[in-house]
Amino acid sequence: MDDLAVIVVSTNDAEWLTPCLSTVYAHAADLRLDVVVADNESTDGTAELIRDQFSAARVVPCRNLGFGHANNRALLTCTARYVLFLNPDTEILDGTLADLVALLDRRSRIGMAGVRQLTADGALYPTIRNFPNALRAFGQAIGSERFPVSPSALRERVLEERVYDEEVSCDWMTGSFMLVRMEALQGAGIFDERFFMSSEETDLAYRIKQAGWQVVHLPQMTILHHVHMGEPLGERMEAQYAIASRQFAEKHLPAIHRAIYLVFLRLHYRIRLLRSFAPGHEAERPGARRALRTLRGQEPPPFGPPPPAAVAPLGELVPREPPVAPR
Repeated sequence: MDDLAVIVVSTNDAEWLTPCLSTVYAHAADLRLDVVVADNESTDGTAELIRDQFSAARVVPCRNLGFGHANNRALLTCTARYVLFLNPDTEILDGTLADLVALLDRRSRIGMAGVRQLTADGALYPTIRNFPNALRAFGQAIGSERFPVSPSALRERVLEERVYDEEVSCDWMTGSFMLVRMEALQGAGIFDERFFMSSEETDLAYRIKQAGWQVVHLPQMTILHHVHMGEPLGERMEAQYAIASRQFAEKHLPAIHRAIYLVFLRLHYRIRLLRSFAPGHEAERPGARRALRTLRGQEPPPFGPPPPAAVAPLGELVPREPPVAPR
């Protein structure tokens, strides 16, 4: 049995894979490592790059049915004690994966862990999050993060930089780095493939916590995440983020709470649409408009209707893709 499986999903992300996987191997120390790239119908030479540069890694080809689907297809080929779901646009800067695994070996109640992340300009990327609720949706709608004093009750994101220098329990963290105990996945289930992209990590963390495991931020490792801070999302992705937020609310929030949450979710995009008529904000208009139309049912989900996929314990799932060739 391997100590750690590292799963990276590539949807035409070959340009990021060399620095990403190079740092994975460089910071593995003495771990028994299984590196798996889920090739999400890439046309940029992802499979060839892995074959030529990382002979110890494996490629699992899969249909592009979303982030969770690709991670699941790779996961179903793994037998490691822990799994790291890692974005391709990341690089490990400090700390070792062996130290993280050793820490989780000592702390048997930790089911999921994230680490400190920096952007390309060296700024802290806030990855610690609180679960969505109506009050936080209202805070997002009115732009509470821009207030001189921003109450934490109105925010999903934890913005205080000092928090990231400590170990801290949290609700969930962004899906760019999620270190998960295989036992937690076996009990709580793996990614719900009805989430094409966005909120699938929130849902997974929610189920892991519901199953009695701890979710924590660990400061022992720092990674670089080439996230595009401050740039408007394309209209397709804005609509996907909106529909994924609604999916999470429909799955986990009680009826009255869910109704209030959805009012504030739509308010968020209405305010964004109004703001787009102010000078300098015009780029937000297509995304806000499409998100609203999608939430109202006037446009279909941008990546098609979600499949009728149930979340089952890991041991009960059967791969839907042909078996991967042995290494």
